[in-house]
Parts: sequence; structure tokens; C-alpha cells
Amino acid sequence: MARRRRSKLPLLAVLLAIVGAAGWLLGGWIAAGPLEQQIEFDVRQGAGLSALADDLAEQGAIRSAALFKLRARLLGGGTEVRKGAFLIPKGASESTILEILKGDKVIRRLITIPEGMPSIMVAERLMANKDLTGPVPVPSEGSVLPDSYDWQKGQSRAAVLERMQAAMDKTLAELWAKRSPRTVAKTPQEALILASIVEKETGKPEERRMVAGLYSNRVRKGMLLQADPTIIYPITKGKPLGRRIRQSEIQAVNGYNTYTMVGLPAGPITNPGRESIAAVLDPAETAALFMVADGTGGHVFADTLQQHNANVAKWFALRKARGEL
Repeated sequence: MARRRRSKLPLLAVLLAIVGAAGWLLGGWIAAGPLEQQIEFDVRQGAGLSALADDLAEQGAIRSAALFKLRARLLGGGTEVRKGAFLIPKGASESTILEILKGDKVIRRLITIPEGMPSIMVAERLMANKDLTGPVPVPSEGSVLPDSYDWQKGQSRAAVLERMQAAMDKTLAELWAKRSPRTVAKTPQEALILASIVEKETGKPEERRMVAGLYSNRVRKGMLLQADPTIIYPITKGKPLGRRIRQSEIQAVNGYNTYTMVGLPAGPITNPGRESIAAVLDPAETAALFMVADGTGGHVFADTLQQHNANVAKWFALRKARGEL
């Protein structure tokens, strides 16, 4: 009997089905996605592929969470993604989305604490950020390092504040270890206190060491520091006073007013920046004991009261010429 030739049709059908399935998988992986406009997408800490796919589907970036997971496992070359926020463009394919989430183009969200911002305003700035969560106390004055800090949506305000304070602890320890013998600060806390005065007394970076030298001289001689910002701090907790200082406030006796007490205040009067701390720990070598504004945002320094009075007279004449008096 002649053997019947086996039909190749079933095998061909299987091959065609496999090719079709592969094409369908690949096509869905590289085809344009359903996003109608660019979105910002957040990857949460520890988010797995399943949660990621669900979030992408919920935001309309993919059509099916289940199919995205399947394609990612088969075609994605690894599914480890970075924590953070990413921009996903309009019409991004599934393969493009995964590559974006695995890449390094994380959106940096920053909260900036400028030099000399008091702690009450640091707390207000954190509370004003509606993408952070939870309450935050007013931190101890001088405990926050002015800088720009990354944050993520949903992160607790307390966690962000903790990083700000850890940065100050680290910076203060590093600078303290390198302190000059000329510093009058006996402890890191004293360095913070004096640095907070320097921070509030000058807006010119190049003056910091000179101002630090002046106040260091006054501390050594047991003179009153007579720093106006120390009058204001007990009244406003470091916020702008918004008016001239009253005579009664100059004469007030408290733990901060350096017009009525010798030595350093009870604590910092703001959050000083790194450069002001460094200035206090390595002050300029100077005989200066007095300073007065020069009309440009800086100061004129004097070694003697006679020189200082002459400088003050020039300052008042300048203010009068400007119509400020």
C-alpha cells in the first residue's frame, strides 16, 4: 500500500499562529500609545511591575495593564525602574514608557531654603507645599541648612525637614573640625549663634569674614555686640519687622537683645548658611569694632569710636540727601 503523505497544513497553521502572536505582541509594544497629552508620572518607592502597570492604565498611558506586564516581561529586557517623577510624552509606546521609567531623566522637584530664613518661615514653606503630606513642627532655630532639597509627591514634610537638619549637622561638624584658632566659638552651638548674626547683618558675601572678625573682637573684649537683628528676633521670631525699631525694644531685657546683654544671645536668630558658619570659624584678622551701612548694601568698618562716629555722620548725610530722613 502506498503511504499517505502527511499534510503540512496544521504545522503551517501553527507557525502562522506563532508569527501572528509574536507580531501582535511586538506591535503592541512599539505602537503609539493612547496618551493624548504629556503627563507627569510618579514611580513610588518599591513599586513593582503590577502596581506600575495599574497606575499607567489608570492615567491613560497604556490600554491594558495585563498586556503591558506581559510585554514588559517578554520584551522589556528587565523591569527594574527608578523611583521619582518622569515626563511621558503624548502617544508614547509601551516600550518607550518602560525605557523612560528605567532611565535617569527624573524630574527634580526642589524646595529652596535661602540663607538667613528663620525656622518659622521654613515650616511655613513646607506647609505651603500641597504635594507634601503630614504636619511639621517649627524646627529649632539654626538647625536647618539653607540649600535646595529634592522632594517627591506624597513625601512627608517631616522627612524633608529631617534631611535639612541632617545636612546642617553634617556641615557644622565638617566646618568645626577645620576651625581656626582665631574663632571665639567654644562650641558648635556658639558657632551657629554667631553665624546667625553675621548672616543677618550683611547681604554681601565678601563681607562675611570681616563682619565675623568684628563681632569676634567684641566678644573677646566683653563688649556689647549691639546687633539690631537680635532686638527683632524675640518680637517676630526672625520675620521682617516692617517698621523702625522702637526705643523701648532697644532697651528690652531678654535672652536675645545684645544691646542690653554682654556675650552671645541664648540661641541662633536664623538659619545661617555654610559661608557664614565658615566665616565665624575662620574670621578675618582685623582690629575693627564698629560698622555702619555705606549705602550700597555693604558697610564701612572702623577700629575706633571716633572713626565710627565720622562714618555714621556720613551715612546720615547720605540718607538725608536721598530724602530718607
